[in-house]
Amino acid sequence: MKDEFLAVLSHELRSPLNPILGWAKLLQTRKMDEDKIAQGLATIERNALLQSQLVEDLLDISGILRGKLSLNVGSVNLAATIRAAIETVHLAAKSKSIEIEAMLDPEVGFVSGDATRLEQVVWNLLSNAVKFTPAQGRVQVRLQQRGDCASITISDTGIGIHPNFLPHVFDYFRQANSAMNRQFGGLGLGLAIVRQLVEAHGGTVQAESPGEGLGATFIVRLPLLPVQATPRPNHQQLEQSPLLYGTQILVVDNEPDALELAAFVLEEAGARVIKATCAGEALAALMQSVPDVLVSDIGMPDIDGYMLIQQIRALPKEQGGQIPAIALSAYAGDINHQQSLSAGFQRHISKPIDPQEVVLAITELLQHNN
Repeated sequence: MKDEFLAVLSHELRSPLNPILGWAKLLQTRKMDEDKIAQGLATIERNALLQSQLVEDLLDISGILRGKLSLNVGSVNLAATIRAAIETVHLAAKSKSIEIEAMLDPEVGFVSGDATRLEQVVWNLLSNAVKFTPAQGRVQVRLQQRGDCASITISDTGIGIHPNFLPHVFDYFRQANSAMNRQFGGLGLGLAIVRQLVEAHGGTVQAESPGEGLGATFIVRLPLLPVQATPRPNHQQLEQSPLLYGTQILVVDNEPDALELAAFVLEEAGARVIKATCAGEALAALMQSVPDVLVSDIGMPDIDGYMLIQQIRALPKEQGGQIPAIALSAYAGDINHQQSLSAGFQRHISKPIDPQEVVLAITELLQHNN
């Protein structure tokens, strides 16, 4: 089983590289019209996200197996979380002419949990539904209250699940058969991650299917918060207007492309950005003026992000010693997260960055410090 898994892993990680590298070379010729350029860029983005998700799944499973799953718990609006997940799979569904029908009861209350992880649960289930549903099919998402629980039901008109495989659908590294793996791809981790995340929130998940060719239904139940609990604002409420007007942010990254991307994201949110390509430039910038927030890469040569923040924390307050700081890193494991916090950062965000996540993290950090 180990050799088979490694073969599948190698195939799945390599597969997205072919369209990424192919389109990258074609785009470099600059001999295409705007429609072809847009198609190429969309293909590169889609396959890069696919590869990123494979890596994230492996890291999640690694953390789960070591008992290192971490949750950033708050009050979560499930309707907003479900809408965000639907938006994420919208293009994949549209490409197959699959209709996603959402029936979300606005009266369902809040649950206690990690909004990002719960969105991951819904996203995984929706992605599976879209993947295993033929073109012109239908996926239905329903949010209801059942007693003291919120119930999320995702059903599809897809290929269904054989009765013999149904008890194993949430097992690690399991797919119905190798032919299905070749046809649909994936590592067989998505549903295992769903089960672990749901159970970490005190909930349950179950799968139902009348049989092959007859579609499938997944039901997630999560305990509701008492009505008087005060919810935190959700992503959609926070993203309605630029959040960082008047905020000065020092961004440090030795990779020019990553530095420009982070700067662009923050400037689009209204921030004024100071860019530094190394720890020395960052310390020199601090001597000139103290910005509101530091956003620093970890994996830099000579003086890395950990050493940089330790040097900054040794400075007096008026020289930036207490500046709120966020670490950006391609090292995404829980041990790296803890290392960032121990070094002196308040937050750790894994690369590739989600622009909304970065802006939201800075906003929450500023609100907390104020």
